[in-house]
Amino acid sequence: MAGPETPAGAASSGATDSSLETVNIAGAQLQVCATCAKHRDDAKGQTSSGSGDNDGGDNVSRKKRAAQNAAKLHDAQQTDASHWEDGADYDDDQLPYLVTDYGRLLTEARQDAGLQREELAADLGLDEADILAVEQGRATQAGIGGSVITALEDRLDIELADT
Repeated sequence: MAGPETPAGAASSGATDSSLETVNIAGAQLQVCATCAKHRDDAKGQTSSGSGDNDGGDNVSRKKRAAQNAAKLHDAQQTDASHWEDGADYDDDQLPYLVTDYGRLLTEARQDAGLQREELAADLGLDEADILAVEQGRATQAGIGGSVITALEDRLDIELADT
């Protein structure tokens, strides 16, 4: 008996109007078979969907995840300079806002000057990996300081910082 009020999946499973239950699933009143009825909103810890929509064990794990995230955020906000190089003060050597395509500009200027990356690094007393990071547009991710950008700008007579 597959009428307009019968759920789409019910006709294929052989369910009839008399074997359907009206339950609330995800905020909607639905007529479902007994197998699907176990996923109702008021099943209190009996759902197997893992959606976390009930007040059972999923609520505890959700609270635990929230506490873990809060702890991670707190740790990230704490100043811990133990992993910094001795004598380095990254607050005093902040990376400025850089122009669009700063990596391409640096690469072209270096090549126009006839310099290899290693030659430029030696000339400026910088690490070649830092110059490569800037050329690849990864200055922020590589933790490049503003002094590196300034040295590159001065040596190659270019503007990388967006002023």
